Amino acid sequence: MNITPEQELSLIMEMLTKLDVSNEEASIVAEVTLDADLKGFSSHGLGRFPQYVKGLEVGTIKPKSEITVEKDSIATALINGNHGFGHVVTYRAMEMAIEKAKKAGIGMVGIHNSNHFGVAGYYTDMAIMEDLIGIVIANTEPAVAPIGGKEPILGTNPLAIGIPSQSHYVSVDMATSASARGKLLEAKRRGEMIPENVALDANGRPTIDPCEALKGSILPFGAHKGYALAFMIEIMAGPLVNASFGKAVTGTANPEVTCTKGDLIAAIDPSQFVDMEDFKNDVDEFIAEVKATPNVFIPGDMEVRNVKRHQEEGIPLDDNLVKQLREITSELEIDVADILGE
Repeated sequence: MNITPEQELSLIMEMLTKLDVSNEEASIVAEVTLDADLKGFSSHGLGRFPQYVKGLEVGTIKPKSEITVEKDSIATALINGNHGFGHVVTYRAMEMAIEKAKKAGIGMVGIHNSNHFGVAGYYTDMAIMEDLIGIVIANTEPAVAPIGGKEPILGTNPLAIGIPSQSHYVSVDMATSASARGKLLEAKRRGEMIPENVALDANGRPTIDPCEALKGSILPFGAHKGYALAFMIEIMAGPLVNASFGKAVTGTANPEVTCTKGDLIAAIDPSQFVDMEDFKNDVDEFIAEVKATPNVFIPGDMEVRNVKRHQEEGIPLDDNLVKQLREITSELEIDVADILGE
């Protein structure tokens, strides 16, 4: 079935309100979740919601937690999310990074004791809207084996970068693995196979079965290059921000254990280097060069296309996800038929 963006927001708000999440926090979670679904990152949208509900039920996600600022300077900060919603903690962190960037030219905020934050590009979009460059990196519980090994040690370790432009949406949001773990979880839920050259089973053999891949490891993208990038992110989103790293990272996919991953959030003010309008014009000039060849896309084009399509046609939900959501709403005594106009 397909639902409208408005229906998705209403459904999330109803579920979170029933789970004693404040309207302020629920609104942030709902907006980030919808953003993922609109852009086509369904593995990080409503499809992840059963994970968040389980986290709330078992107490690994603690709504209304106060964020603690442990270290603070003109340009940097380290914050303790105290196991609140990852969406809320990361939203507040980017707000801090933006404020610091406007004063110092760059703002960088490290996070530990948070939770899965949805789609990373939402937070870099926050920077773009303030005419800033946004950067988000994070580590996750082990899913990727080092090149030559078969035991998962590295996370899928996402990277998002957003750049302001006069007339284009310029954004990349990607895992450093051949696939995000969420896509494997989504394939498992849908009963689908995954592409070749994405994952290995527990014995180190190539597999297209998502169940076997989840027991084994995901390949890094670009072989040694993706591995090297994931390795560096593991350190910058682990030891640098007082978070766990390697095999000690837990809770990004399994909501029943405490999440110990880390995040590093940055905002950069281009006007501290060059004239802001000149910078954005130069970005657009470069994009024009790239697009001079027909059928060429830039990072962000697919998301723009997906948003337009999903706003017009609705957001698709597979049957198993609908079943999961109906079970959750039934337990919470929510009249989902009323929300979805059934």
